[in-house]
Amino acid sequence: MPAFRQVGEKQLPNPVLCMAWSPKRDLIALANTSGELLLHRLANFHRVWSLPATEHTGKEITALAWRPDGKILAFALGDTKQVVLCDVEKAEILHLFTVENAVSCMHWMEVVEESSVLSSFYNSEDESKLFLPKLPALPKSYSTTSNIFSEEKSDEIMNLLGDVRLNILVVGGASGCVELYAYGMYRIATLDKVPGSCRSLSLSTDLKSLSVITEVRSVDNNPEICYVQLDTGLLSDCLPEVTRMARKFSHISTLLQYLRLSLTCMCEAWEEILMQMDLRLTKFVQEKNTSTQVQDEFLELLLWGQSSPELQALLMNQLTVKGLKKLGQSIESSYSSIQKLVISHLQSGSEALLYHLSEVRGMCLWKHKFEPLGLNAAAIEDAITAVGSFSLKANELLQVIDKSMKNFKAFFRWLYVAMLRMCEEHVPPELNKMTQKDISFVADFLSEHFSENEELFDRKGKYFNVERVGQYLKDEDDDLVSPPNTKGNQWLKFLQESSHLKESPLLFPSYPHKSLHFVKRMMEGVIEGCLQNPAEVIGKSVKQAVFIPLYTVPESSENTPRLFELPSQWNDKKANMHYVVFTMPEGSPCKLYMLRRATDPYRPVANSVVSVDLSNILSAGLQHNGGPADVHCLDARFYDDEMLTVVLSAPEGEEDRGRVLAQLPLGSAHSCQNEFNWDPALRLDQQSGSVPSRALVLENQWRILENMKAQFVAVNGIRKVACVLSANLRHVRMFEMDVEDEEDEEGGDSQKASADQDVLEASMTSHGDGEDEGEGRGPDAGPESGAEAKEPMEDVETHLESQEELELA
Repeated sequence: MPAFRQVGEKQLPNPVLCMAWSPKRDLIALANTSGELLLHRLANFHRVWSLPATEHTGKEITALAWRPDGKILAFALGDTKQVVLCDVEKAEILHLFTVENAVSCMHWMEVVEESSVLSSFYNSEDESKLFLPKLPALPKSYSTTSNIFSEEKSDEIMNLLGDVRLNILVVGGASGCVELYAYGMYRIATLDKVPGSCRSLSLSTDLKSLSVITEVRSVDNNPEICYVQLDTGLLSDCLPEVTRMARKFSHISTLLQYLRLSLTCMCEAWEEILMQMDLRLTKFVQEKNTSTQVQDEFLELLLWGQSSPELQALLMNQLTVKGLKKLGQSIESSYSSIQKLVISHLQSGSEALLYHLSEVRGMCLWKHKFEPLGLNAAAIEDAITAVGSFSLKANELLQVIDKSMKNFKAFFRWLYVAMLRMCEEHVPPELNKMTQKDISFVADFLSEHFSENEELFDRKGKYFNVERVGQYLKDEDDDLVSPPNTKGNQWLKFLQESSHLKESPLLFPSYPHKSLHFVKRMMEGVIEGCLQNPAEVIGKSVKQAVFIPLYTVPESSENTPRLFELPSQWNDKKANMHYVVFTMPEGSPCKLYMLRRATDPYRPVANSVVSVDLSNILSAGLQHNGGPADVHCLDARFYDDEMLTVVLSAPEGEEDRGRVLAQLPLGSAHSCQNEFNWDPALRLDQQSGSVPSRALVLENQWRILENMKAQFVAVNGIRKVACVLSANLRHVRMFEMDVEDEEDEEGGDSQKASADQDVLEASMTSHGDGEDEGEGRGPDAGPESGAEAKEPMEDVETHLESQEELELA
């Protein structure tokens, strides 16, 4: 004694609102009141990174959840009603989605069930890589200030799916709305009939049921804590189909995001300088005194080499030779960049989208398997058509770019020579040669692009639209200012004259008068519609199987942070059981209650409700006035299937040593001989006297938390670690749980470090908000501990960091 080894301690500058251990590594995520997300390592509580709050995402973190593989961390924001997925390695936001109601709790689970059908699917899941080229990474030269996702993250975005095995992020809100997201991205179920406000969630790994703790307002308006078990049997019965569908739709979701990023890059590649020609010509029209048309002025210069004084002033003073050269270079550079993005990104992304949607269409045809999940063949056909229209619009943009580059190159070459002659400067011989074909080409360009348009001036405040590419990149509902000229197109003429092909479903509609952005938004809406239908169908299949009112919330706990409050839930994967642990402070303050339900909501369970009497659990170490210690449970979290980690409080008057961290074995607690008989007309706290109770006495699995008013705990039984948080939410201690304290191995007394703790507490308080000062100072870092106590801590940190490197590799 004491058990457990303390490996770190810290006084934090801001109160902690959420804390959660990584399921795979010795990392703990903390969210504080300033909206900052922090990641710390176990050893010495070393900070790995911090993600500050932003105006774009939000500043009020309300819940945390780790993806089961530990590579992605999800956090919910209450002020912006968003759920954000963050890359743990780089502290970068990879994906986010908006929810209708603020999220109050989250749970991320992974399916563990194996089947021959799933195994074959896992082995063949990457077939798309045999038929589709790898999507190129988006260029790094653009800042995408309008989007929080940078192009550098495109590889991570495409790898968001992680492992092939199905994992589901469950999100619960204050209004009782619960949503299930496959792979944290694709919503596969929406449940809106959960009574009350969600406090915690636990989806069983066999997908048979969802366990929810809710807060319901009673008839007399008092908050009651209730247990709800929802039958999610459709997900379990159709697990291979759900996995296939979710995998495909998650691919589609990531591809849509990839296309959005590609279009953002294209918008940034288009420069505002390209509008200068339109604006200068408009100003020229407004200022000139003659009634001559602008195109006539330029045609006269082309044919006769003479210009009016107004046109000469425009060219020499407004446009200038240097400005013309810069404009020409900008147009060529901008158009080339957009052209490359369309070819390598938009078109390849559209092809991949068509491939995956076509596979989903094939799944729809297997009605026996996929129709119960809400897959609609007609909706998928509409989505494929929408993607085809988007590809056609991208191809149309390529043609416009190609034509514009040829036109502008010829026009600027002629105008550059004409302006040099106006300045009476030397014209290079290679530019002075102009054939009749070149003159005809420039004349056609002037006739088409330099005619005044009064209607355009009313819409856009300018008379001209010489630059034709930018209109495709505007995120507007208006029609194109200058749609492409399809006169003389033999294919379109053939379609119009053919009554059979005119309305054929095999041909994609082209929307010649709409922008690329408009067609993209239309495509997204159609795809979102076909993705939404399965979520509604699966959501309607979920039924409430169990509703148990547990107890009323005491008024004294109204100010307690809801994120830390009991009850706490756990899913036993081996036994297929839901566990709920809670206390009822008003009725039975010295008892800890445990509720057990089978993941199959219709399978009965013996000893479904038991209690643990804590009165004498630590009587050997803590006594008050010679009698048993009046012990209360402040927090309890499941360490593993057979152990509970608890924070206990000692009697009043023992404040200096009144908090205890303990491990509570559950095996004996569930071996009660008496069975509890439920009275469905009463809450559990109204019949708590008949709940079977067991008294436990711990041997050495507990430790006094000196000089710390501990209140909450977060544990990870896989990594065998715990983090204890004080009642003021700013003081944390880290423990390794399955090793004994080194002071005991040397025969030291468990109370020996009290003086050192006082020095440490004063030191941390004096440092205040300094995050970097004194990091990693545990109880062995006091002035009396010396070098002997320091070396084991360094060994622990070295071991943990090397272990982290192995895992990363």
